[in-house]
Amino acid sequence: MNSSQVPSYNEMIRQSIQDHWFLDSMSDYGVFTLQYKDVARIIEKLHILFEEAGIKQGDKIALCGRNLSRWGAAFFGVLTYGAVAVPILHEFHPSQVHDIVNHSEAKLLFVGDKVWPTLDANEMPDLQGIISLVDYSLLVCHNDKLSYARENLNRLFGEKFPSRFLPECLSYYKDSPDEMAVLNYTSGTTSNSKGVMIPYRALWSNCDFAQHVLGEEIKAGVNVLSMLPMAHMYGMAFEFTYEFMVGAHVNFLTKAASPTILMRTLAEVKPVVLIVVPLIIEKVVRKAVMPRIQDPKVRMLMGVPIIGDRIKKRICDGLTQALGGNFYEVIIGGAALNQEVEQLLHEIGFRYTVGYGATECAPIITYNDWKDQVVGSCGKNVIHQELRIDSPDPENIPGEILTRGLNVMLGYYKNEEATKAALDSEGWYHTGDLGVLRDGNLFIKGRSKNMLLGANGQNVYPEEIEDKLSNMTLVSECLVVQRGDKLVGLVYPDQEQVKKLRLSPDELESIMEQNRKEINPNLPQYAQLFAIKLMENEFEKTPKKSIKRFLYT
Repeated sequence: MNSSQVPSYNEMIRQSIQDHWFLDSMSDYGVFTLQYKDVARIIEKLHILFEEAGIKQGDKIALCGRNLSRWGAAFFGVLTYGAVAVPILHEFHPSQVHDIVNHSEAKLLFVGDKVWPTLDANEMPDLQGIISLVDYSLLVCHNDKLSYARENLNRLFGEKFPSRFLPECLSYYKDSPDEMAVLNYTSGTTSNSKGVMIPYRALWSNCDFAQHVLGEEIKAGVNVLSMLPMAHMYGMAFEFTYEFMVGAHVNFLTKAASPTILMRTLAEVKPVVLIVVPLIIEKVVRKAVMPRIQDPKVRMLMGVPIIGDRIKKRICDGLTQALGGNFYEVIIGGAALNQEVEQLLHEIGFRYTVGYGATECAPIITYNDWKDQVVGSCGKNVIHQELRIDSPDPENIPGEILTRGLNVMLGYYKNEEATKAALDSEGWYHTGDLGVLRDGNLFIKGRSKNMLLGANGQNVYPEEIEDKLSNMTLVSECLVVQRGDKLVGLVYPDQEQVKKLRLSPDELESIMEQNRKEINPNLPQYAQLFAIKLMENEFEKTPKKSIKRFLYT
């Protein structure tokens, strides 16, 4: 399928609102709910504000705040007006938010109540207005027409729709496939943020992919839970925009997802699909499953036919219930899943799958249904996408992962050099990740930028060492770096256990040295650790909870 055949995305938004007018659309969980007709009304009122403020098609409008129904309604308001949405992660440092607003040349900023007190409007001088995501009130305004429109919004709305506001009143901007819809700034795992120009075709293509693989599960009226930041493409595409297109009910978890709050919410919402990052599933497994199977007797019985199957089923059922009990599958993405945790999930028959994507592909690149999941892989290339490995032997020799298709970005905003480095003349997007392809399944080996060169020229993939190191005693987080020609493990220890065991600094050092001696025999000579260095503070992370590696290397 070429881009000229891609349907209008805004037309899909309009159609969904009309078809699901009286259904629940979005909820700030436990606070309030917007029906699809309520979202339609908000969109129309925002269009009045934009028009009165002189916002033109193609102008940028930024949104920065935690997941909220009014964030979602504003996002659709921006797209259906023909402006470009600039979602900004609310966990970014205030200086980053200022920089992104300025770099994107945004005309307006929607901001959440938690973010707003940390920002300085004077640092964003080109904004015409700053609008609260709590009630759409004007927090700052440099445009008299915008101020007038906000003060008289209900009257202006009544004049626009003198009779009843009905589904057939909706009329939205007609988008074209290669037109920029979203300007999304990356989280900065390996470098500083870049503005990814995402076209309408990529939004539609990701939606079409979700319909192909989950259309039987996610449909009108079902519940989903949104935990991942909507300002990140993974959460936006698969916890929010697709669900809206099919008439599902999106429940935004507006509080910090502590294990207690998360478990209670999952039990009440009972989402039909769960979209998570590895950190969440790893924490749940280590707290709820690992302790149950540490007993040597249990491990032995798990290997016995029939009895072992019953034990595994009981463990699997317990984990399933802990996560709401109603899901078709748990989709894990955004970072690498620990191999020991994945092996355990596979062993007990848990319904999970691991996908792979990038902001630059809005985001999906590979996926498998849970029934087809191959341990260690992250699936096969998805509909509308091609995939290849830049290697003389793609099955055995890791090479850079390349992809092209409808999902791929237009380029990086105001950054031709980075665009040329990422997109080649044939349209292939160079992911910067290394992998191999076996029977069509992608196995990721690490980031090409992270690959280290051993003393004798061997390729060292630090992620593979970190995967083993993270399972060692008292290791909470870790990173493998190169110091000269030596490999060093940076470790932030499990502080809770350190306090519980009342370990002195010397005792902790001794345990880490023992870890090093235990792990090295399981690694090639050239990939063995010379030392383990303890970190006093947690590693700085992106909102996806990936360590910002570039800060430590």
